[in-house]
Amino acid sequence: MADYKDIVGTAVRNNAGVMTSAKTGELFYDSTNLNFIYRNPNVTTAGAWRTGGAMNTARGNSGGVGSQTAALAFGGSTPSATKDETESYNGSSWTELNDLNTALASQGSAGSSTSALSFGGSSAASTNESWNGTSWTELGDLNTGKNRPGGSAANNTAALAFGGGIPSGPERTATTENWNGTAWAEVNDLNASRGNHGGTGKVNTAALCVGGSGGPASVESWNGTSWTEVGDLNTGRINLTAAGTYTSSIAFAGAPALAINESWNGSSWTEVADLSQGRKSLAGAGANNSSGLAFGGVNESADTVFNVTEEWTDPVLSTKTADTD
Repeated sequence: MADYKDIVGTAVRNNAGVMTSAKTGELFYDSTNLNFIYRNPNVTTAGAWRTGGAMNTARGNSGGVGSQTAALAFGGSTPSATKDETESYNGSSWTELNDLNTALASQGSAGSSTSALSFGGSSAASTNESWNGTSWTELGDLNTGKNRPGGSAANNTAALAFGGGIPSGPERTATTENWNGTAWAEVNDLNASRGNHGGTGKVNTAALCVGGSGGPASVESWNGTSWTEVGDLNTGRINLTAAGTYTSSIAFAGAPALAINESWNGSSWTEVADLSQGRKSLAGAGANNSSGLAFGGVNESADTVFNVTEEWTDPVLSTKTADTD
């Protein structure tokens, strides 16, 4: 009969008792208790939100892109004005940069802190501007002007815009457009019309459309060609924000002034630690479901706008032993 070494290609280390020096993922044999022991990850402290540096201009309904340590906020609104200000975040504080050419709010956003797009918006629904790390340039407009479209992109040369509301028209649409660096082209629609939803992804071939009016708990995934319905949120909501990739994201906040945060692992959502400040219509950034940024936002009546920034921190991991029996 073949032994373990013949099958696996290496011998299992013997130890009299639990081997405390075993690393995560290591298998060993406890010759005292006659057990195979496998050391696997164990969450000892859940992830949490911590307070970051406050924005220079309090606002809601702004665009947001980037990562936890390199983010960009642009446009947005206060109870009395639409904004054109742009700010960058370096992991501790915000710095004012060159303004958008057109003051607007409720726009779609995609890309990074040095290469981004701002498209659509309530005050200029088809406008498209490109950020090169220093300034904004107006480029080809969306085919269908709308506010609050979702967005996904790695940079300002290849992006996706999906869903959103038509000013003076339907509050939600199913249209999807692809940006090639020069022009927008219509591609396959969402399965359901969406507005006030979250959009996330780091490329134009892999994105998530999360919640919103038309399906507050429903989620759709884009594969570069078409949209597919995937696992629902645990808590349906509108005016929420999402950040990360289509396989590793967080979705947080929402109307009326929710603090709920959920984590996506590529197949299902899990409720994790809440934001410190509940709010809606905020902006977000992040690389995945273990590193995120939430900034700005408004309360339900829109009489208050926030300059609050919160950073999502990794869970703390230790190890535990598991008897293979």
